Amino acid sequence: MFLEIVTPEAVLFSSKVDSFSVPGIDGEFQMLNNHAAVVSVLKEGTVKIHMNTLEHLKMDVMNKYLEAHIVDDKILTLAIKSGTIELKDNKAIILAD
Repeated sequence: MFLEIVTPEAVLFSSKVDSFSVPGIDGEFQMLNNHAAVVSVLKEGTVKIHMNTLEHLKMDVMNKYLEAHIVDDKILTLAIKSGTIELKDNKAIILAD
């Protein structure tokens, strides 16, 4: 699936991913490939992006926003204050603050 994370200032992330989890208003939830369509509000928390490999990413551009997970370096994390997510046809867009 394809994930794009956008703020009013910049596109923070744009790449194919294996899965990701987001901080929903009723708790964290995960999106997998071929997930049903979703539109949801997000609260303050961490977006966790699960990737098979990080080789194709330009991490120098994303370093100030994304961090490797403490336990697994194939999981990237991004702290958000709030946002919305839309997932449809294996393309997800997170509008984050």
